[in-house]
Amino acid sequence: MRIYADRAGKSLRQFVTDAVVVAWLAFWVWASIWVYDKVSNLAVPGQKIESAGTGMASGLSDAGDKVGSVPAVGGALSAPFDKAAGAANALADAGRAQQAAVHNLAITLVVLVLVVPVGLVVFGYLPVRLRWMRRASLAVALRQRATGRDLLALRALTRQPLRRLVAIHPDPATAWRDHDTKALDSLAALELRTLGLRGWPPDADAAAAAATRVAG
Repeated sequence: MRIYADRAGKSLRQFVTDAVVVAWLAFWVWASIWVYDKVSNLAVPGQKIESAGTGMASGLSDAGDKVGSVPAVGGALSAPFDKAAGAANALADAGRAQQAAVHNLAITLVVLVLVVPVGLVVFGYLPVRLRWMRRASLAVALRQRATGRDLLALRALTRQPLRRLVAIHPDPATAWRDHDTKALDSLAALELRTLGLRGWPPDADAAAAAATRVAG
């Protein structure tokens, strides 16, 4: 699998772009963690409410149990403690609900922070990068075959802009059908050069470079 181009200029641009994309993702991951931590701090009051409610409910339940052991009047005396313990448990539940709401909010904000930058990479940059890797890997494989030149020239005919093709030969399709050696070399070199690859005769590569400059 070809990851970077052969030519220094294109390979450097690819490396720098990859590094920028990785740094971009790392920044947004850091930003999402920062947002999560900041929003999670809002759950602290809920934690305190839950702790206080749980403590109060436990204390009141213990007191109710002790009062309830008093003969004859124990049940009547423990009833207010039981009600108060129930209210304390409700307070603890409210604290837990507040924490859950804050957690859900934090997760939602993290998703919102990450969805755009990750989407740009996954649906924008990554397909383009993988497409180049597939094309370059196939071109390198063709470059090593005896019939690779003709196939690379055919790929150039189907992929390259017309202005680049006619800069190499006035009728590139006819030149390909007639097996014009010079034209085929130049067309194959054009396809390789567009991908940032080397590996064709110098004169053909020079012709491909001229066609690229003429066509812009």
